[in-house]
Amino acid sequence: MKQRRRIYYSAAQRAEIWDRWQRGESMSSIGRGFERESSSIFSVLSPSGGIRPPDRKRSGRALSLSDREEISRGLVAGRSLRAIAVQLGRAPSTISREVGRNGGVDQYRAALSDQAAWDRALRPKRCKLACHPGLRRTVSRKLRRKWSP
Repeated sequence: MKQRRRIYYSAAQRAEIWDRWQRGESMSSIGRGFERESSSIFSVLSPSGGIRPPDRKRSGRALSLSDREEISRGLVAGRSLRAIAVQLGRAPSTISREVGRNGGVDQYRAALSDQAAWDRALRPKRCKLACHPGLRRTVSRKLRRKWSP
């Protein structure tokens, strides 16, 4: 059996697929429009049950790309994290966590950090017990002892 390559659609292509689906076109006709099999269209539509998911948007409290660019410029200029925080009107801990999780003072890049933030915000995420074997063992051990916090 021949192995097929995975098909990736751009954001614009996905939007067109959803537009055509909302107009009532079948998966087969949408697939023909993209010169693909209907199964590749199914993989775009099925995760949300055929209902178009809302556009992703950021909380007003989250750091924006322009905030991240100011952080990057401040780091290049040799300013302290505290001084950058004052300029942005943010808590120093917010700036410190942002820089720490995105390469540190020497490797921080605004665009990469912004994309990483979008990626980290994706749902669903794996639960902590699935990701941390030590925590999983501790919880399991305490449950066997009928321990309760």
